[in-house]
Amino acid sequence: MNSTLESAIHRFPFGKRWFAGGLLLVLAITLAFMHSRSKAASPTTNVPTATARRGEFLVIVSCRGELTADSTARINAPVNVPNLQIVWLAPQGSAVRKGDPVVRFDASGAERQLKEQLASLAQAQATLDQAIADGKMTTEQDKLDLATQKQAAEKARLESLKQDIVSDIQAQENRIDLGLAQEKVRVQQATMELNAASNRSKVGSLQSQRDKAKQLVDITRERLASMEVHAPAAGVVSYLMNFSQGWMNAKPFKVGDNLWPGSAIAEIPDLGSLRLKGKVEEIDRGKMQLGEDVRVILDPFPEKPFQGKLVAISPLTEQTFEWPPSRSFRAFGSLGAADDRLRPAMNGRMDVIVDRLKNVISVPAKAVFAHDGRPVVLVPAREGLRSVRVEVLARNPDEVAISGVEAGTQVALVDTLSMEKKKNSESKGFEVKAR
Repeated sequence: MNSTLESAIHRFPFGKRWFAGGLLLVLAITLAFMHSRSKAASPTTNVPTATARRGEFLVIVSCRGELTADSTARINAPVNVPNLQIVWLAPQGSAVRKGDPVVRFDASGAERQLKEQLASLAQAQATLDQAIADGKMTTEQDKLDLATQKQAAEKARLESLKQDIVSDIQAQENRIDLGLAQEKVRVQQATMELNAASNRSKVGSLQSQRDKAKQLVDITRERLASMEVHAPAAGVVSYLMNFSQGWMNAKPFKVGDNLWPGSAIAEIPDLGSLRLKGKVEEIDRGKMQLGEDVRVILDPFPEKPFQGKLVAISPLTEQTFEWPPSRSFRAFGSLGAADDRLRPAMNGRMDVIVDRLKNVISVPAKAVFAHDGRPVVLVPAREGLRSVRVEVLARNPDEVAISGVEAGTQVALVDTLSMEKKKNSESKGFEVKAR
């Protein structure tokens, strides 16, 4: 037969080329057929899939919230200080130590008032000193007049003793002079006491005025000393909202704002007492227990979850100021280890671990579908995707614990079967309408 084929090839000069071309054509047709079959047999190559894994499954209740400090030192404006205006503030969020300046107020008015009060105090003191000196002079003059009157009375008494050697008329005159001298002594003593009482009253009044002026000076000096507010504790500065222009225009305090005496200006939270305060729906409140483990993931640091405990749950719901208004419980979770980067009012998510399932299969939540009212997963097969019924053991927002498939099974994340079924039903309906 070989000889016959060789003779045929030699008999036709183009036999070799024709034979090679035929082989190439048959090979190309075979490859195209195999490619089309493989493409038809694997329609799920473009469907995203995930791998079912085996391990511990954490059943969680997730809630959103923000960081709050359990211990906070508040900075208030000074009391009994009028016309407070901010002229300097420490930067928002800056770290301060205990005793560092945080807020300064305009002290020009108080300084001008202090100068006026010091002048009034000096004048009051000078008036008091003058009154004391005048009182001393009056007292000394009264003492001198009293001594003079006593001397005259003593002289009159001595003259009255001469009644035995003088005439009766002269003796009577001497007795009259003695009575007048003694009366003048009594009048002078009364005058002296009156002048002393008057001096004491005048000096007391002037001392009261001086003390009042001194008290005003002391108050103004205290006000000047309180024009710079210092940090009562170490931490970071967080300024409060200024609602003087209304709730809609409220902004944190800034330089130039006017304050009421005693107004709360800022807070210095203790970073070691930071907790996440989350909103918990009523349906999830009964699933939680104090002391359960929590996992806190903050929006600024999603790469670092904080492990803590559920430390408190509000006994009653709290109403929010959002619209529409709603009511929810508040749950507080600790953060475990402290981090200097954390600040109050940072938003984040808290996952409260309410149960732990050991050695179970878990898949993404979007890999579980409902077919005929039962949960299924779609796994790749030779003819496409096939549904496998599963039992849902627990469900989280992003993950589901199931039974019915093995670990390592690839599950589809898109329900192409339902999509194809819907597409076919729509096409059939279109054909019926066309007929």
